Amino acid sequence: MLLLSLAVPVWAQSTQDQTEPRPVEQKKAKEKNPERGAAREIGSGAGNVGTGAAKGAGDLAKGTGKGAVSLVTLHPVDAAANVGKGAAGAGKDVGVGAAKGTGKMVKGVGKAIKHLF
Repeated sequence: MLLLSLAVPVWAQSTQDQTEPRPVEQKKAKEKNPERGAAREIGSGAGNVGTGAAKGAGDLAKGTGKGAVSLVTLHPVDAAANVGKGAAGAGKDVGVGAAKGTGKMVKGVGKAIKHLF
């Protein structure tokens, strides 16, 4: 009888543990900093300027190459049009890259100044 009385509380306790809801473990999400630092902003702006210049050089080379082929094949009007398209594309890409890059650099310099004061 003594053995039976010791077994009942253990059994009752184990069923109680099974019916209790377990706490849900929540993973802590790594907090991301939505704003970039001043140095990263300036670096990104410089990258935009460089990318715009590279795309512009590519467009200019492409237009000049097509113009040279048109000129060799005795199509001077097409040659002038191709060189003009290449120059226009180059100007657009360089302008867009410079504008985006300058904007980001100004934003980065503003953040740096704000950080100092």
